[in-house]
Amino acid sequence: MGSGDLAGAKAKLARPDIGGVQVVYNWKSLETAKGQYDFSAIEQDLAIARSLNKKMFIQMQDRFFNPKARNIPDYMLTEPEYDGGLTPQFDNPGENKPVGSGWVAQQWNPAVRTRYQALLKALAEKFDGQVYGINLPETSIDLDPKHEPKGFSCEAYFSAEIENLAFARKAFEKSLVVQYVNFWPCEWENDHNYMGRLFDFAEKNNVGLGGPDIVPNRKAQMKNSYPFFNKYKGKLSYVGLAVQEPTLTYRNPATKKPFTKEEFTAFAKDYLGADVIFWSMATPWLKK
Repeated sequence: MGSGDLAGAKAKLARPDIGGVQVVYNWKSLETAKGQYDFSAIEQDLAIARSLNKKMFIQMQDRFFNPKARNIPDYMLTEPEYDGGLTPQFDNPGENKPVGSGWVAQQWNPAVRTRYQALLKALAEKFDGQVYGINLPETSIDLDPKHEPKGFSCEAYFSAEIENLAFARKAFEKSLVVQYVNFWPCEWENDHNYMGRLFDFAEKNNVGLGGPDIVPNRKAQMKNSYPFFNKYKGKLSYVGLAVQEPTLTYRNPATKKPFTKEEFTAFAKDYLGADVIFWSMATPWLKK
């Protein structure tokens, strides 16, 4: 769920079949000015989770799936070294849905990356060992190939994401560190070995992996991250996968009906090796 939503969902979090909560915080809400941080929202959510004896993951969001959501600190939008800080990207909001759009932070820009890592450092100093884990957002971005931003290359983006992940792993010595991975720009079937290099790095550096979409046997994912989750089943420190709102739009080709809780869970556990599933609050079984 998003920041600010947990107080109204305490009854669901208290359910015995729920192990904890993952809360997504956007960068702008946490860094109010350059180097000035306000973590009160995390503190409030963590207090609620602790009061119910539940685990809590925080997800640090640097990409946004709404054209109005330019949610990085204001100074990064205006100061020249950040080149605007954000780049437009396309988005797939679900099966048979029109293409959406949003923004992604320019992590390939060293100035932007330095500020993101400063945020991770400040979070670790405050919450390492207090939160159960931290999620870094999905690797997938979809840029306009005819208007690629200054300094962008597929290798530069991959290297930047690995650098951020290594930094998070070093900063958070006690809490779990979980990188979401689904696709890499410019890559299909590991033809740049980005997927292979990430999974190898994760296994060797005590990094968990996960993803924003459990869609059983979906062709696109089967050509990208899914086979690697299967290959590394039992070898990663943690696997946390999500059923988000777009995931709920997909239907089982065999039944022509939306995937059930049991179908999501079986594929996540048996094929992908999931330790945990993060369920959207819109999930039908959670609404009951």
